[in-house]
Amino acid sequence: MKNIESSAKSINRTSKSSAVFTDEERIAMKERAREDGGTNGESAVLAKIAEMSEPDRLMAERLHVIIKAAAPALSPRTWYGMPAYAKDGKVVCFFQSAEKFKTRYATLGFSDKANLDEADMWPTAFALKQLTATEESRITALVERAVR
Repeated sequence: MKNIESSAKSINRTSKSSAVFTDEERIAMKERAREDGGTNGESAVLAKIAEMSEPDRLMAERLHVIIKAAAPALSPRTWYGMPAYAKDGKVVCFFQSAEKFKTRYATLGFSDKANLDEADMWPTAFALKQLTATEESRITALVERAVR
């Protein structure tokens, strides 16, 4: 009986700890709550990009230019404290710096509002280590497709 009780306590501790958010996740959620009530737009996106360290900042600056050129109808805004681009108020794509969540690469992500559907399975996020002409061309095509 004692082993069952200690197993149950261990399971409870495990399930409780899996519900705990990291500091980075808590900050992102607080930023998201502020975004809903405050002003947003290109100046907010440029401010978030300016806060980033290299190489994330350089990549985000370049992505901003690429996305605006590929899809002028998208509106820059922040989303969970990240640069994002929306159509009709709904986020279509976003940039997550490697530094923000302490990952080894930055991410270009697409929401369910992006028209990237391919059969029953397709990628919605792409790891970015650097931007060369090849990646820039691929990103341009993805963003153009996402807003069709």
